[in-house]
Amino acid sequence: MATVHNLRFSLILFAAIGCGLIAGVFFAFSAFVMSALARLQPSQGIAAMQAINITVINPLFMGAFMGTAAACIFLVVSSLLKWHQLGDSYLLVGSVLYLVGTVLVTIAFNVPLNDALAIAKPDSPEGAALWARYLTDWTFWNHVRTIAALAAAVLLTIALH
Repeated sequence: MATVHNLRFSLILFAAIGCGLIAGVFFAFSAFVMSALARLQPSQGIAAMQAINITVINPLFMGAFMGTAAACIFLVVSSLLKWHQLGDSYLLVGSVLYLVGTVLVTIAFNVPLNDALAIAKPDSPEGAALWARYLTDWTFWNHVRTIAALAAAVLLTIALH
């Protein structure tokens, strides 16, 4: 039984750290990266964000982002199976918050915006108009992801008891 408890504790710790790490990445974009890109000429901002969107798909970031999601899926199932244990409500809410507020928001909102930006012509008037909307919309959804990931990290940390 101690081994199962240690495994569960390790998984909660991994998920809490992962949520915090992802929250930090998203916070950086909300706090200063997007503001810095907005100061550039639209063609430069578009080109820079296009490069970021390609570069972010790498084993380190995707491993942290999706590895945390996998841990949270397991923790949702675990918390539902062992609902009577202290801290399981924190596990459930924290894990669902990461999955919905971070992963689902990314898939439903940020990725489609990134896809539209990927095909934009940086020097065109259409590209400049898209960039203005992108800065507002993408940053709003990034704020949502930041708050969700941070709140998930806090709840999962509390669940470590």
